[in-house]
Amino acid sequence: MANIIKITDLTIPELDVYARLSEVQLLRYNEPDLGLFICESPKVIMRALDAGYFPVSILVEEKEIKEEVLEIVERCDILCPSIPVYTANYETLSQLTGFNLTRGMLCCMKRNTLPSVEEIAKSARRVAVMEDVVNPTNVGAIFRSAAALNMDAILLTPACSNPLYRRAARVSMGTVFQAPWTFFKHGPSEDSQSHYVTELKRLGFKTVAFALRDDSISIDDPILASEEKLAIILGTEGEGLQNSTLAACDYTVKIPMSHGVDSLNVAAASAIAFWELGK
Repeated sequence: MANIIKITDLTIPELDVYARLSEVQLLRYNEPDLGLFICESPKVIMRALDAGYFPVSILVEEKEIKEEVLEIVERCDILCPSIPVYTANYETLSQLTGFNLTRGMLCCMKRNTLPSVEEIAKSARRVAVMEDVVNPTNVGAIFRSAAALNMDAILLTPACSNPLYRRAARVSMGTVFQAPWTFFKHGPSEDSQSHYVTELKRLGFKTVAFALRDDSISIDDPILASEEKLAIILGTEGEGLQNSTLAACDYTVKIPMSHGVDSLNVAAASAIAFWELGK
């Protein structure tokens, strides 16, 4: 049975993963082995379990240990016998974590080994690519759109925020555990041979850069729909894609806008791009 532990001391080291370690510290927690991450909310935790992630401990509001939460606790206990389940009231947990818990539940889990770009891409027809998107909320929202709108996989440059960061995973509604994804070894580079776009082309993809340029083609141009394999590339907040990326891509596309609006949030732009090009 799970080991239910009522919190009486907020400073115990077992709670560090929930309260005192940064996302980067969790990522590197077991170096050189794989690190940890924190899942928030029963739905996200369940999707992580479905995807084969291994639970380490649980933090849950006392009154939430019922129905769906109890089912998750019991499932985690099968994977990790006598898994520690730390409990307290809502006020204590908010004080501990520094934020309001979604449905009063967090789960610390082990990271899995990521597949290679080649593994991800070999059977994919449409892939979403994030270049240096650093906001976890945007990363999570792009994942949710990619999973819902027919992207076969998501690829990220090394500077992107990690999809398993708590906020990214929660905003994605757990789709980070449903859609295949991984990181490139290289990001945008002036050296064409080490540029991630070169890798995409080697894998047989035509590349589409989304950028505010007048020499762009229309998002509904039939040539895009006719491409057998297409990589849809979205840039960082504010600056957009690197010039080296724009120069390397096969196509540049601009989303037409009205009322003098000159740009969209990258997450909003991604939903439009995936809807149109994922058909």
